[in-house]
Amino acid sequence: MARRKKVYEGKAKILYEGPEPGTLVQYFKDDTIAFNSQKHEVIEGKGVLNNRLSEFFMDGLNGIGVPTHFIRRLNMREQLIRAVEIIPLEVVVRNRAAGSLAKRLGLEEGTVLPRPIVEFYLKDDALGNPMVTEEHIAAFGWAGQQDLDDMVALALRCNDFLGGVFMGVGIRLVDFRIEIGRIWDGDYQRLVVADEISPDNCRLWDIKTGEKLDKDVFRQDLGSLADAYSELARRLGVLPKMSTPITKPTLIN
Repeated sequence: MARRKKVYEGKAKILYEGPEPGTLVQYFKDDTIAFNSQKHEVIEGKGVLNNRLSEFFMDGLNGIGVPTHFIRRLNMREQLIRAVEIIPLEVVVRNRAAGSLAKRLGLEEGTVLPRPIVEFYLKDDALGNPMVTEEHIAAFGWAGQQDLDDMVALALRCNDFLGGVFMGVGIRLVDFRIEIGRIWDGDYQRLVVADEISPDNCRLWDIKTGEKLDKDVFRQDLGSLADAYSELARRLGVLPKMSTPITKPTLIN
């Protein structure tokens, strides 16, 4: 295999130069990280699952007219994506109170919100990815008002799509996080959903039992993350019923 040039390596993925200009190859790692890297395990095969799950969701969004960076899956761990200029913000959509929102406002976890709430967080691990307002975003030039309007619209369309897909397999979409990037066609800019959509960046609860099927299983030591992700993939039809692609985790000191 020809040696590829690494463009970027993050906590859960590696980006390599793509085969054509304007493309990248996104490789999904098995690393599982929480609490700003204070907790770290390698769960064999997790990257395979997240690659397949992200393909499933990104392809579905493309199919309903929500633009994404996803082009196609290349193999079990890699997908071909469009190179984008990532806006340095995490966009979070919340349907129920959980995580930091429940703590900030003193709400019982699971409280239904009066409407979906869109929040922005600055992508800066050193600062703990602080929550920011639209005023901050405009003042510091991270995005213009039209970008913000478009980002909110994209996030809410993702919420409608994902919520419906999960509801169909007996899962409640509590909240999720996406990243959005710019693609330039000459002087024309458009925004697309980027990074990944997987149980790493969603909160997903079984509608009947309340069982968590997302990374909170790892954060809160609720059991096997491997089992939770495999169950999610099986319900969505991403994996054959008897497939067991992920196994015992390897601890990182």
